[in-house]
Amino acid sequence: MFEEDEKVNKIFNLIITQGIDSENEYKIFTERLYSKPDFLWTESFARDYAPFGEQFFSKVDIIVLLSGLYNDNKELFDTLIKKSEEFDIPLLLVRPYGMEIVPEELEEKVKSVVGWNANCIIDDIKSIIMGDYDFDDDFDI
Repeated sequence: MFEEDEKVNKIFNLIITQGIDSENEYKIFTERLYSKPDFLWTESFARDYAPFGEQFFSKVDIIVLLSGLYNDNKELFDTLIKKSEEFDIPLLLVRPYGMEIVPEELEEKVKSVVGWNANCIIDDIKSIIMGDYDFDDDFDI
């Protein structure tokens, strides 16, 4: 019973890539999250993540990489990927807005790739963090 309450009341701490964003993907993405009032979240952010260590990253549940920002913010992405590996934080990759193709070098590093449907985004975040992927949906057993 308490485990279910924890899942319902959990406030997810995210890092969402920002930076040069000519298509306003960050704004669109966060609006998707805000559109779901039953999904509680907060964001940890900094101009530069490189100097931060365990004290900062131990509170982060997942790092969301908006792949549409990748070309203009490669250094930021590289830093976040290194921190993800260093502190065992899962990565979620969001496709570029309006496109299906994601950079292969990013896709190889992430737990999941998702589009822009708010329900799918939230389901993937919860599944990755809470560890309850439902593989039966993907395979006939």
